[in-house]
Amino acid sequence: MSNIASKIRGRIYRRFKKYLPKKLLVEHYYKKQSGGRRINLKNPERFSDKLGWYKLYYRDELMRTCTDKASVREYVESCNLGNLLNECYGVYDSVEDIDWEALPNQFVLKNTLGGSSNGIILVFDKDSLDIEKTKEELSSWIELSSYGTTYAAEWVYEERKARIIIEKLLIADSSGDLPDYKFFCFNGRVFCSQHVKNYTMDKHAGKVGYFDRDFRILPVKRKDYAGIIVQPDKPKNYEKMLEISELLSKPFPHVRVDLYNIDGTIIFGELTFFTNSGYIPFDPDSFDYELGKQFVLPKRNH
Repeated sequence: MSNIASKIRGRIYRRFKKYLPKKLLVEHYYKKQSGGRRINLKNPERFSDKLGWYKLYYRDELMRTCTDKASVREYVESCNLGNLLNECYGVYDSVEDIDWEALPNQFVLKNTLGGSSNGIILVFDKDSLDIEKTKEELSSWIELSSYGTTYAAEWVYEERKARIIIEKLLIADSSGDLPDYKFFCFNGRVFCSQHVKNYTMDKHAGKVGYFDRDFRILPVKRKDYAGIIVQPDKPKNYEKMLEISELLSKPFPHVRVDLYNIDGTIIFGELTFFTNSGYIPFDPDSFDYELGKQFVLPKRNH
């Protein structure tokens, strides 16, 4: 299929997927990502299966608030953790409202409804930035949000309009990295974490490792990333990160709390309810079951 035909098909799909049953979307995404396996929604045991159930059968409006990169700041402040928030230069409904002249030379542009690598532009030198081209890309983020339902039926994004949030560009730590720690929390308790190394600065060089609550490396990898094999040093203020993650995750049956730690300075990243849109290719596959044991599904309310 040509690139043009693929784009046309994608645009048609985005326009009409809102009319497809959510269960069908969840089943289709899962089967595609897992290489043909069917999702078990009747008696889910895997973490991935439970994420699918979580999408379809549980609703909490606070989850919708916390998915948006702008409105989640209010939640973090309500937990008396406003000191962890990165400096924000502005939130914009339209790209035409951005005052480019007023921005510093370095900053980061984010889609308020985007994922970790989807909808982010790092600006290291404003003078070399093609502003008109950038405005086109930012406008496309806002346009895509108008289609409503995501291809993986993540309801937290529905009936929300993407905005542009501009924040301070975080500077790499003394090792040249921007360490990212993702804490998997269940009913307000951290079970394990995913440490991402070199990903922000160079996605092709990114490595992923999993660690238990005491930051001991686990024999687990993601099939789609190189693995962290050697036990790294425990980050400074690690226990504080545990405390923060458990405070922020307390209202939710499951959430992933993402924090940056730059030479001991902890900065809030985001809250994620459906990691990797609901399917993670663990190696070994058995870890999908182990993580699933921690996820006690709430009472169905939708």
